[in-house]
Amino acid sequence: MFRFANPTYLYLLLIIPLLIALYVLIRWRMKKQLKMFGDPRLMSHLMPDVSPLRNHLKFALMMTALGLAIVIMARPQFGTRNEEVKRSGIEVMIACDVSNSMLCRDVSPSRLDKSKMIVSKLIEQFDQDKMGLVAFAGSAITLLPMTSDYVSAKMFLEQLNPATIPVQGTNMAEAIQRSVAGFSEKSKVGRALILITDAEDHESGAVEAAEQAKKAGIQIFVLSVGTTNGGPIPMGGGNYKRDLQGNVVTTKLNEQVGKEIAKAGGGMYIHVDQTNQAQSILAKEIEKMQKEDISTSMYSEYDEQFIAVAILLLLVLIAECCITEKQNPLFRKITLFKRR
Repeated sequence: MFRFANPTYLYLLLIIPLLIALYVLIRWRMKKQLKMFGDPRLMSHLMPDVSPLRNHLKFALMMTALGLAIVIMARPQFGTRNEEVKRSGIEVMIACDVSNSMLCRDVSPSRLDKSKMIVSKLIEQFDQDKMGLVAFAGSAITLLPMTSDYVSAKMFLEQLNPATIPVQGTNMAEAIQRSVAGFSEKSKVGRALILITDAEDHESGAVEAAEQAKKAGIQIFVLSVGTTNGGPIPMGGGNYKRDLQGNVVTTKLNEQVGKEIAKAGGGMYIHVDQTNQAQSILAKEIEKMQKEDISTSMYSEYDEQFIAVAILLLLVLIAECCITEKQNPLFRKITLFKRR
């Protein structure tokens, strides 16, 4: 596939028709003035070394050089062939709780923002691993299927907020099931599900779903975000979530549920506090997992065609310099350009 990286510069090509029109106008006026001195045919014999065709050719070469220079500025590119790349790594699916309770600021800057920071740092440590992203609250959706595109992963991660899932709640069972469905069927590759939540589960079946994931060869690591003392849930404008009686709702970390899910999933329970200890522990555990060759179909980068166009530009400039406006006396017997 061919493309220009900076196609805006191609608008400069419009200068060339204007220069051609100006050149034609100037040559017409020069020819008109020449007729005032006498017959053009007679005048040509008085100037045997001058040939208008030389000027025309030199001008054409200069316009060609200008066009090529503009093309170079637009950065012509050619590439994007499909190629199979072998990667040795693991598969990691990250399921992040985006319920309203994750807005609580008992962990700075908030439970959700702290979760994003941990995942972002974890992604930076990935090298040849594949990862996916699931968001959940009252229901769960797959935001990013298993991929090696870490740039897209970070982009989707930054967009996580309670509005991502319209149904409020904390359905961890569905989050686990949807995450498990996103893994490949490879049996030897290490597979990890990182469940990030405050564990305020309002639905049943999370432990059972974790047990099924373990049977499928998937380890579940639960990152429990928040404190047991908890705090209010910001709703914007300085207001906090209230119950039907008008009392401010306090959300507290449910460590027991998180520990049960981690145990059933054959993984580890990690409490997230104000430090970066949780991220370090998780990274070490992920590193221990079995790695296997993962075949990934990727697009190669566009190849820059600067050198090819630059060489052509150089040849055109050399040709223009070699053609003089007057015939060289050494080559007087060689007639390439007829006089008019």
